[in-house]
Amino acid sequence: MVYKGQPLNAQLAFGFCSCSLDPPHTKSLLTVSDRATMSAFVGKYSDELIKTAKCLATPGKGILASDESTGTIGKRLSSINLENVESNRQALRELLFTAPGVFDYLSGVILFEETLYQKTSDGKPFVDLLIAGGVVPGIKVDKGTVEIAGTNGETTTQGHDSLGARCAKYYEAGARFAKWRAVLKIGAAGEPSELAVKQNAEGLARYALICQENGLVPIVEPEILTDGGHDIKTCAAATERVLAAVYKSLNDHKVLLEGTLLKTNMITPGSDSPKVGAEVIAEYTVAALRRTVPPAVAGVVFLSGGQSEEEATQNLNAMNKLEVLKPWTLSFSFGRALQQSTLKKWLGKKENVAAAQAAFVVRCKANSEAALGKYAGSGAGDAAASESLYVKGYKY
Repeated sequence: MVYKGQPLNAQLAFGFCSCSLDPPHTKSLLTVSDRATMSAFVGKYSDELIKTAKCLATPGKGILASDESTGTIGKRLSSINLENVESNRQALRELLFTAPGVFDYLSGVILFEETLYQKTSDGKPFVDLLIAGGVVPGIKVDKGTVEIAGTNGETTTQGHDSLGARCAKYYEAGARFAKWRAVLKIGAAGEPSELAVKQNAEGLARYALICQENGLVPIVEPEILTDGGHDIKTCAAATERVLAAVYKSLNDHKVLLEGTLLKTNMITPGSDSPKVGAEVIAEYTVAALRRTVPPAVAGVVFLSGGQSEEEATQNLNAMNKLEVLKPWTLSFSFGRALQQSTLKKWLGKKENVAAAQAAFVVRCKANSEAALGKYAGSGAGDAAASESLYVKGYKY
């Protein structure tokens, strides 16, 4: 398989990434054929999937979530009085992807389908721009949520129809990983219900296997919304229950865990409850991961879940400072929590692009430091960094 006339391993197996399949001191003695006798799925892309997942989980780097739907990015643009047209959407994403030095802090970027095929103003495809900067292009592949009949407004995610064909098309276009968001909620009637947990876990596993069959590393994203007045213990219990179900389903479907990443919520009190400190959030979150996520998983990245930019960074930093065994890298995959200050600086004006890009790089650098447990507040100066980004029932 080739991309733009180049052999796969030459251009898009991410040869620019220094990751090997295993660190030198833990080099695997298992070949693909050896792994075929084990329980995990093995296909022609298996070694590439493992390498790509390791690149995405590079310590000190994270993933920019730039995969907002047309409707969601329209809300961002309207907040700065810009019309939701393709030229404005392209301008925002070009601003982000061409920020000087930003690729030092990013391992991947999740794109919306429109963005996968867009170009810079001087004609360079965004995918080529990312690859040249050593950043893995990814693609959102789910089609949003639909309500599960017989539940109290709980949802499952749609998009499995034609997913294999779409993944193959995205691979040819240069994408090497994918994202699928499942949305669950905590409610007074015992939500998330067993039905919702099971359906979303099964959906994530089916998505993950289809991606791996077509060369894309699946980012598995079960998000528990912060909506509600529950305490942090309730969030922890729900998160552990959901993650346990997800990994059971992934194993039942024989998904190659080494070729996956987890994207999940931090464990926090509900939006209507008093806040707690970063150290408390870190302890609950890491404990939940240790109880449910197999060490074979390449890395864990967090969504910001409506936290302010600074809150999300401080919480990530606290997790990485915890002196307990964490067999995966813990990093970021933020959208709102990387872009809020940038939008406020930009305002859609060409003369503001440099200042907006500088603000974006500040946030990416801050989270890079937090992913290593070395953040000391360098990004806290901007007032926009402390603004809550919570939106009830948030949809991408």
